[in-house]
Amino acid sequence: MQPNNILEIEGCLRWSGETDRGKVRSNNEDSFLGVQFDSREVRYLGKTGEGLLANSDYIFAVSDGMGGALAGEFASRVAVEKITQLLPTSFRHSLTGMSVGFQDVLTELFEEIHCALLFLGGSYEECFGMGTTLSLCWLTPTAVYFAHIGDSRIYYLPAHASKIRQLTHDDTHVGWLLRNGKISEWEARVHPHRNSLQKVLGAHQQFVDPQLGVVNWEPGDRFLLCTDGLVDGLFDNQLTELLRLPAPLEASGTSAARLVRASVDQAGKDNTTAVIIEMA
Repeated sequence: MQPNNILEIEGCLRWSGETDRGKVRSNNEDSFLGVQFDSREVRYLGKTGEGLLANSDYIFAVSDGMGGALAGEFASRVAVEKITQLLPTSFRHSLTGMSVGFQDVLTELFEEIHCALLFLGGSYEECFGMGTTLSLCWLTPTAVYFAHIGDSRIYYLPAHASKIRQLTHDDTHVGWLLRNGKISEWEARVHPHRNSLQKVLGAHQQFVDPQLGVVNWEPGDRFLLCTDGLVDGLFDNQLTELLRLPAPLEASGTSAARLVRASVDQAGKDNTTAVIIEMA
């Protein structure tokens, strides 16, 4: 008997992405990306879809740009578009298990984006000082490899867990205070220096030191990539509750859009972006 949909097949995924400029900003400096790739080509994905992991890998990423005028918007786009250039040649690492090689591949990727932003910032007055955060997930048939810099986030909600887990560390002093139990989630949200970044790509930073990690996924696991605007409006327990809900039935709605709408309704002071990936 043939499965009714692709998610009944082992080794597949469903995704949705959404971004909103919020209630205050006049432009959107957030970007998100979804691509499917193998050793030969890269295929850009739509905002929603389903796919198989048998013969190709997937990468999803979010970035939050910063800089004068439209430089922040440009910086985040440079980051996500640069990703596609290394992917086909890196596919062979996935085929051999990529137990160590993923660290070299993702570090090189972040360094290339960093150098590109520094070059553009030094070459064009309107790009001076521009930078961006970047949080990225590389999905393979057995594992999700991630890399991160800045204060965008990657969350992991295992199929049978009661609470969501933040995989990435916010590269801020406030993030350090929260991780070490010195302030509460509420205090971190209202702290006056919560957006003071210690690490980004570009923006005159001399070195790149991304956080790297790996998760061996199981069917039913969910991953959330988001910019800081999303967590301005939603606490971790709210993220858990919303991610547990079935996908919206209406044709115009998605799981990511539901999260973004809920956050903007509660806050909306910043650009707000979410990408949700469900494994099966």
